[in-house]
Amino acid sequence: MVSQRASQTSLSCPADDVAEPVLSIVIPAMNESSTIVRFVKWCKEGLARAGVVGEILIVDSSIDNTAELALAHGARVLKVPKRGLGQAYKDAIPHIRGAWVIMGDADCTYDFRELQQFINGFKDGYEFVMGSRWKGSIEHGAMPAHHQYFGTPVTTWILNRLFKSDFSDIHCGMRGITLSALKRIRLSSSSWEYASEMVLKSVHYGLRTLEVPVHFYKDQEGRLSHHKRSGWFSPFAAAWINLRAMFIYGADFFLIKPGYVLGSIGTTGVLMLSFGSVTIGGITFSLYWMLLFCFVGLLGTQLVLLGWLSRSIYDVKGALRKKICDVLDYNRTTLLSVLLVLLGFSLGTPFTISYLSGDLSGLTASDTESRLAVTSLYCVSSGFLLFAVMLLVNAIVARFNEIETDRFEHDAR
Repeated sequence: MVSQRASQTSLSCPADDVAEPVLSIVIPAMNESSTIVRFVKWCKEGLARAGVVGEILIVDSSIDNTAELALAHGARVLKVPKRGLGQAYKDAIPHIRGAWVIMGDADCTYDFRELQQFINGFKDGYEFVMGSRWKGSIEHGAMPAHHQYFGTPVTTWILNRLFKSDFSDIHCGMRGITLSALKRIRLSSSSWEYASEMVLKSVHYGLRTLEVPVHFYKDQEGRLSHHKRSGWFSPFAAAWINLRAMFIYGADFFLIKPGYVLGSIGTTGVLMLSFGSVTIGGITFSLYWMLLFCFVGLLGTQLVLLGWLSRSIYDVKGALRKKICDVLDYNRTTLLSVLLVLLGFSLGTPFTISYLSGDLSGLTASDTESRLAVTSLYCVSSGFLLFAVMLLVNAIVARFNEIETDRFEHDAR
């Protein structure tokens, strides 16, 4: 697949190509002939102001003369098939020569004459330097009102809640990242959601992150943004796939905390009602309530275990997986699971005997036996769930260890 994609790309270099760039400005472009010359000039001005040797790499999938204009004015041009914005960045990685990378759009909505603050961030050791229009400025008319006052603030708030981060503008298109970090986070998204994936992985990988103010300008007269070219629904589709990326990479947020709450309520209710009804505040909690608590408790237990399972998958550094494996130690967890199952069977024995004594035609169990049967079901189900998740976590860890071993041997060769 990699070789096939490589055969579909071609790199062209300008006559005045720089030899050893420190910074690479990497820009996907599609049919930007109206702005590309101005944009390349802005980039060169920004590099000159910052006193940095840099290259401009245009990742082009245009059907107009964007590539020819960019090349003629001093940019490198990587021709690629149209496969999505995220894929364009992935296609560019083998051709990036600078240790620092700044990304953005070729439509002159972001001011690439102002690169100094990004470069200062890299010099100070930051690996991910995120632009923020909210800390900078937004020209009147540059952003639709529902984007500016609803879409971007809301999705940014959601991401910050999910990942305990503190970004002010997760959708800002102008951002910088070190080449080593860009390779390390291994972007998988091919479309608009690459932006959220990059932000999320900066948190997962613990990248040292800085936000800097940027200025956002409206489209020049006569130019239509890609969203407008694609139709009125395009911004909403982009928002949806960005939210999808957040929810997938932040799955544990929707599992662990709600799971703890439900599990605590369910377990407390089951234990409280195991030997009889309880009246609190005029409400009598009977056997039917106990069945509800059993359901809630099992759901909570499953959510917690699945949440830790998802954390083990997205633990890029491996430290959390090791911690989870220590907690879910095979021998200890198997013993606990067996004990829970045995406890469940023993608590359910009186109910089973009563049922069998009725020739399987009706229940003769007492109220206490029925309640203990519910507790029995809860213990047996929890034991099996715990054992199953322990096996899955250990299987995931074993697979990750195999991958790391293969990568180490590949790098050694």
